Amino acid sequence: MPRWLLALAAAALVFYTDDYVIAGVLPELSRDLSVSPGAAGQLVTAFSVTVAIAAPVAAVATARLPRRRVLAVAAAVFTAANALAAATPSFAVLLALRVAAALAAATAAPVLFALAARLAPPERVGRYVAVVAFGVTGAIALGVPAGTWIGGALGWRATFATMAAAGALVLLGFLTQLPRRTAPEPALPLRSQLAILARPAVSLGLAANVVLMSGSMMLLTYLAPFTDRLASADAGARGLLFAVSGLAGMAGIWGGGLATDRWGPDRTLAAGVGLFVLTMAALTALWAARPVQVALLLPVVAVWGGAAFWNSPAVQARLHLLAGPVAAQALAMNTSGTYLGVAVGGAAGGAVLEAAGPGPLPVVAGAAGIAALGLFLLAAGRRGGARRQAEERAGEAAA
Repeated sequence: MPRWLLALAAAALVFYTDDYVIAGVLPELSRDLSVSPGAAGQLVTAFSVTVAIAAPVAAVATARLPRRRVLAVAAAVFTAANALAAATPSFAVLLALRVAAALAAATAAPVLFALAARLAPPERVGRYVAVVAFGVTGAIALGVPAGTWIGGALGWRATFATMAAAGALVLLGFLTQLPRRTAPEPALPLRSQLAILARPAVSLGLAANVVLMSGSMMLLTYLAPFTDRLASADAGARGLLFAVSGLAGMAGIWGGGLATDRWGPDRTLAAGVGLFVLTMAALTALWAARPVQVALLLPVVAVWGGAAFWNSPAVQARLHLLAGPVAAQALAMNTSGTYLGVAVGGAAGGAVLEAAGPGPLPVVAGAAGIAALGLFLLAAGRRGGARRQAEERAGEAAA
């Protein structure tokens, strides 16, 4: 495995960890800076919203710049923002620094996936994208817990200092490991870029990802109250369920990458989303039979975690294939859609929880999965139609 690919994966781990890494030390941070826990929580919200808004804007703004330079500058800004955050005594300044770090992450994250797909051998695009996606899963499974432990043991400022040190290592990796043949593709006029992104095969796929993420995160966000009512799962049991889901997700990412290379992204997505819907049906059936043993939940949660993360390499590879010269912009839109899906899923799940309790959550999440599957299939159909039209035009021109 090339070292530049490992550098990209490590960067994904660091950039995605930085979003939620302070969630576990918000009480200490709020006391130290004399703000309410709710106000301190807006540091996470500000980061997520900034990434969602800034990613596509940054992709267009940096389209003409060498990819290696874009990543290096983003890593430098990220490192500086976290280093200053570790020292500031002001909540307002800290909030501004979180926005700065988010801008750096928004600029870098889509480039990581685009560069992995661009530099990969054609037969390994799915696997190379999966390696970078491992960094995203690692942020959930390893990065955030490690940051929380460091903050609990040494103080919340140590968490930011750790992220600054990690950012410096990422910068070093970019400068020493990335190949210098990372010049950007010739940039199209803005109107042409938007025309490609608006093609149904691309735009419907982007919409499908938002819907799918909403369904996935809806239940994940409220897994604790759902399993508490379903299986009387205590904190230890819930931790085990989350761990199983995370480990299965890492296996699912790699499996999804292999399947993308062998089956193509459309068939891989159909399989992954279909399996996600089946796990939601299984959880709905278990809810009707409650209470159940936690041991009975473990295999269902494992399949669910694997299915949820299985789709990521296929989504990224599909956009890279269809968007061509604006692949980085399409992947940036996908990054925004992912964060939007997380926000929508959390809000919708909260509304369901308040109105009817946790029982309907897998039903609503499964319905979102079915809708996403329909959108993916429709996008695949439009892609096939566009290909046939192009072949017909080529045949007419040859005649």
